[in-house]
Amino acid sequence: MNPHAGIPSIKPATGDMFSGRKHVLDLDDFTPDEIQLVLDNTLAMQEVISRSVRKVPALRGRSIVTLFHEPSTRTRVSFEQAGKILSADVINISDSASSAKKGESLYNTALTIQAMQADIIVVRHPHSGSPNFLARHLSSSIINAGDGSHAHPSQALLDLYTIQSHFGNIKNRKVVIVGDILYSRVARSNLWGLTKMGAKVVLCSPPTLIPPDFIKGFPKNHPFASVSITHNLSEAVEGADVIMALRLQAERQGRGRLPSLREYSNLYGINAKTLKLANKDVLIMHPGPMNEGVEIDTEIAHGPHSVIQEQVTNGVAVRMALLYAVASANGGNK
Repeated sequence: MNPHAGIPSIKPATGDMFSGRKHVLDLDDFTPDEIQLVLDNTLAMQEVISRSVRKVPALRGRSIVTLFHEPSTRTRVSFEQAGKILSADVINISDSASSAKKGESLYNTALTIQAMQADIIVVRHPHSGSPNFLARHLSSSIINAGDGSHAHPSQALLDLYTIQSHFGNIKNRKVVIVGDILYSRVARSNLWGLTKMGAKVVLCSPPTLIPPDFIKGFPKNHPFASVSITHNLSEAVEGADVIMALRLQAERQGRGRLPSLREYSNLYGINAKTLKLANKDVLIMHPGPMNEGVEIDTEIAHGPHSVIQEQVTNGVAVRMALLYAVASANGGNK
């Protein structure tokens, strides 16, 4: 069977792009060309999603297991839908339904899944580095769907795609990431993706929610050397093309990070006043779920500048492109 059947404009993972890439753990080891390959193929996947019959045989015979040890709606469902549209066999395992409740370790759970001949395991786990650990010990391909406060590569890729689809390119676009940088895996993966694609990135948050190693900025030879850091929202959003608000990670924060939610909202909440300082065609983004009225005002979250629901829609196509790239880089269609 032709693995590209039904997706005429797909770009195979050949040459230096994705060649030999077994896992997707973060975007730190991606080249700009690899990122662009995923973004280009996402456009092809969007065409598949728009059809009346949303099914292609690209991953027929492949098995995908989603192993989620944290609550999730958007990411889990979009990976599941992505796999099924590509005709893969998809099995979902949540923490409450796995033997982890009986004391089984993540490693032993994954070994069991691998013994069932899973080609790709999509993992979400509260402990940073869990997907990396599995990648070192299992023969299945591992895709990180979010680990602690470390990384969330597929979210960053869908954010990049959303920006590119509106502006045509990412290079030199001013992207302001506002909020809980310290505990945000989305922010970290976006830092890698945005800087590799040439965006001008500004981080804005209270001093207590910036990673300690970020406080003084980055040296000239650092991958994030071009990233600016400020604690003043008005200064940050001046002339912004994109404003990305982050959810306050209350479940990961210790006490004393913020005086109150009201004060945080007054100083860092995205509202109509904020938009007046940005470019007239600014995009408002949020990885979700939102705390409306805290990180972002309701009228802004659902207003004409918001692409938050579009991010959710794009998530399916991006994860289709990511699953396809990993599978085709590791032997094509079975």
